[in-house]
Parts: sequence; structure tokens; C-alpha cells
Amino acid sequence: MSFSLEVLGEVTAEIRDAVEVGLTEHALAAGAPTRDVRALSVIARDSASNVVGALLGRTVWGWLQVKELWVDESHRRKGIGRRLMAAAEQVAIERGCHGVYLDTFDFQAAPFYRRLGYSSIGSLEDFPLGHTRFFLQKRLK
Repeated sequence: MSFSLEVLGEVTAEIRDAVEVGLTEHALAAGAPTRDVRALSVIARDSASNVVGALLGRTVWGWLQVKELWVDESHRRKGIGRRLMAAAEQVAIERGCHGVYLDTFDFQAAPFYRRLGYSSIGSLEDFPLGHTRFFLQKRLK
């Protein structure tokens, strides 16, 4: 069999869909349930409709994966991050999810997530060098 390799920074929707179909078919063949991957984004806007915060994630196999959470520096400590998380958790529950997982860094929001009930499930030292990446989870009710 002949093939070529292509190195890309970003992929097209066509490639992303091919990967998703392949992973789903493999999981089903192995006896796993349907992946049912669905994007989930929650956006916070100010009165002028400027984006001042956002949560980007997805639900899959009964879990919400929070990929990114950001609040503009000038809007932090006003409850926006907590409200973004609460809204995403509510949608996850409505989608039948039983848990949330995410990662953060020692220079980011680990204490914030712990205050919201998240617990550590692991860490990775020197990611980036001299820092720690934390992996957290929370069970939904």
C-alpha cells in the first residue's frame, strides 16, 4: 500500500469528519456505545456585544470536556467564569452527561476549578518547562 504524509497546522472540516467517523466506527466495532460528540460553547458578552468570556468544549460518552475557558482580564472576579461553567454544566446534564473533565495550569485557574467542586485526577510536570499541568474532574448530579 502506498500513501503520503501531510503535516498541517489546522485541518478542514472534511478531515475532522473523516477522523470522527473512523473513531466512531472503531468504537462501535469494539462494543463501545455511540460517541455522540457534540460541540458546546457558552459565550459572555458585555452590553456592547463584545465577547468578554467564553467556554469552548464538547460532550462525548456522557462527559463534558471543557477545552478552553477564558474571561477578559478587565471582567475577571465578577462571576463570569463561574456562570460560564454553570451554564455548560447545565447543558451537559440536559444532554445526559454524568461528569466534566478539563485541564489547567499552575499559572492559570486550578484554585478556581477546585472552588467549583473539581478534583485532581493527575498532573504533568514541566508542561511547559518549570510549570505543572493539572487534570481535573467533577461528577454531575
